[in-house]
Amino acid sequence: MTTSHANITKQHEIKLVDQYKRRLDYLRISVTDRCNMKCIYCMTHGKTSKLPCREILRYEEILRIARIFINLGVSKIRITGGEPLVRKGICEFLSGLSSLESLSDLSITTNGVFLKEKIVQIQSAGIRRLNISMDTLDKDKFKIITGIDAFSEVWKSIMLALDMGFDPIKINVVALNGINDDELADFARLSLSYPFQIRFIEYMPIGTSQMTFRQLLAPEIQDRISSIGRLDPVENISFDGPAKRFRFENAKGEVGFIRPISEHFCSSCNRLRLTASGNLKTCLLSDNETDIKGPLRKGCSDSELAEIILKAVYNKPFEHPLVANNEVMISGCMSAIGG
Repeated sequence: MTTSHANITKQHEIKLVDQYKRRLDYLRISVTDRCNMKCIYCMTHGKTSKLPCREILRYEEILRIARIFINLGVSKIRITGGEPLVRKGICEFLSGLSSLESLSDLSITTNGVFLKEKIVQIQSAGIRRLNISMDTLDKDKFKIITGIDAFSEVWKSIMLALDMGFDPIKINVVALNGINDDELADFARLSLSYPFQIRFIEYMPIGTSQMTFRQLLAPEIQDRISSIGRLDPVENISFDGPAKRFRFENAKGEVGFIRPISEHFCSSCNRLRLTASGNLKTCLLSDNETDIKGPLRKGCSDSELAEIILKAVYNKPFEHPLVANNEVMISGCMSAIGG
């Protein structure tokens, strides 16, 4: 290794900037590839192979890597899975992560099944922002989509999070043509009565999932909910993601559209992903990964790990290969990547 980054542990001495001058300040960390659901658009055909426990990053390893990223300029971290709440010790880990200096925002994405039983510890750990995945408001359809009968538990968790003051509460809805497209307006109406951010997400063809259907893109989603009323744009604020935000008149909440297929946001992408297996993905929709776990376990110093990260970040692709109606498929499984 060179000595150009020898003092990398000094706070924010070097920023994560790629060759296209994008500053990468948002890290999504997958703490597990396990999930208690088997969503039809996420899991692969047949039996899904899980990582051996020894191949999953230990919490102390994640914390060390997170410190390096924060020293390089990351200010926002989101914890994902699989389903992060299935991993033992997750609340204690969140507490340790939230105590890291110069981390401005820490949040978690969950399917909500185990949220109710852990929510007090999660709030005590410093989490204030929640993303909850829920693709239907129909109890029976919920079981068909996810493979488990848990709609009531998820809805109770959402209501409890609301009562406890979590803000924002984002409800992520993957728009599935022929499956939940008849509920899009019902989801949007939730924003009239609740201060939720309902976020409609275009399905991304990752891995060999069970899904084969016509893509449902954001313009059509917006058209289907237009009968509710006029959607007024909402200006994005600090720590907002790529969602285009809107609000119905006098609504307590918002609706948003995440458009990785119909309207790339690659030119302003600020995201990096650390997989449960310890690989760095600079683009969700790319098979390119950089091994961080291997060098870490071989004894590399923080500055050496930082150099590996900086090199990977510099080579972040300008854009992902997916465009509307094309045939490109990304290998792997969304549950193992972290979304």
